[in-house]
Amino acid sequence: MSKAEYVYSVLLDEIRSARIPGGTALRAGEVAKRLGVSVTPVREALRRLEKDRLISYEAHHGATVVDLGDEALAEYYGLRAVVEGLGARLAAARITPEQLASLRELHAAMAADAEHGRYALLGEQSRHFHLRIVDIGGPAFLGAHARSVRNSFPVPAEASLWLDEAQVKAQMEAHEDILTALAAGDGAAAERIMVDHINRAGEYRQETSGPLTGDLA
Repeated sequence: MSKAEYVYSVLLDEIRSARIPGGTALRAGEVAKRLGVSVTPVREALRRLEKDRLISYEAHHGATVVDLGDEALAEYYGLRAVVEGLGARLAAARITPEQLASLRELHAAMAADAEHGRYALLGEQSRHFHLRIVDIGGPAFLGAHARSVRNSFPVPAEASLWLDEAQVKAQMEAHEDILTALAAGDGAAAERIMVDHINRAGEYRQETSGPLTGDLA
């Protein structure tokens, strides 16, 4: 990994997880000092983040993390529903017994963590569950698109709605229904369940949390 790649990966993770919140100014010199690199790789990383539309440049202000609001939140979940829904539909026709077993193993691990109240582990596991399905359905393009969408909208880890005990059961049931549809080779059902699952997540988040305060699905 080059120094520019290192800086980019660190800043991307910090922005995606909202440890660097929207509206924060990113000064190349300060970032370089904090990460122990020169200014040159930091500037290269900032240019990549600008292409990702995660930061913007303004005259006399420099680079600033984009502050996203309600419209972006709705677009984020809508786009996720389309991409991940299509991934689920295609996966139903392509999934192998080994891939299905791997997904069931991940789901079982989540169920065990949920049963023992280890809710802090569920958000990242759910992310892997969704992305594995999209990778199976669309290994050429959809997997990369799904990651790009998820990386484009900051979600504070501590605000994950998987931490809400009242929501965990419904989320686990949706994942179980998706697995059932995949096992049956029912692409239409897999897509419908995935889309409904993500849309309900977006609606719940808008109603209860507001922008930048949690990820449900």
